Amino acid sequence: MTGSVLKALIAVAALCALTSAARAAPPEPWELKPDMGYAYGKDGKTLAYRMGTKNADMLLKGAKKVPKGTLFFIGQNGQLYMRTAPYLEGDGSFSFGADE
Repeated sequence: MTGSVLKALIAVAALCALTSAARAAPPEPWELKPDMGYAYGKDGKTLAYRMGTKNADMLLKGAKKVPKGTLFFIGQNGQLYMRTAPYLEGDGSFSFGADE
């Protein structure tokens, strides 16, 4: 009985260590690539399309540049949102971090 309790405590400690390490990790950059299009479909799904030069002028005609400092996120209702207001603290930490 003591051996199984010890194993359970070790497993819990390892899980806590992994969770803490994941929380402390810095955010990872998106892997946006040239000649790829990324879409948020009408059904709420995200899609990636391989693009070429065909009709590139038509694609750019209605496009707008995304301002630097823009945050994209999915709300609790599943809707995609963007925020251009500040979202980082003075020390570079995320203003809306996970509740602890």
